[in-house]
Amino acid sequence: MKQGPPDRKAQAQRAALNALRRAQRAADKAGVKLSDWEGEFLESVTERVKTYGRAFADPEKGGAGEAFSVMQHIKLKEIVAKAKGEPRFPPKRGGGFKRRGKPETKGD
Repeated sequence: MKQGPPDRKAQAQRAALNALRRAQRAADKAGVKLSDWEGEFLESVTERVKTYGRAFADPEKGGAGEAFSVMQHIKLKEIVAKAKGEPRFPPKRGGGFKRRGKPETKGD
């Protein structure tokens, strides 16, 4: 009997729960003390993913098949980086309009 294609929502939900577990395990293993906010973030996002299959309600904040919003992805990456002991850099913002040097000419 041939199986149908995997359910994308269920797949995203499993991936999200695994990512949350990995982040928590990495912090515990490294002995890093997460702030109250970070601990609460991991718990609440885990609960929402288990209950609703995704951790955000507004479809404009993330993809249709995604379990995390864009900002939740960023915060999760920051927590994992903190657990690994990597340096913390502020998020990069748009460069805006930058001045460039004078254009080079061929004939001069």
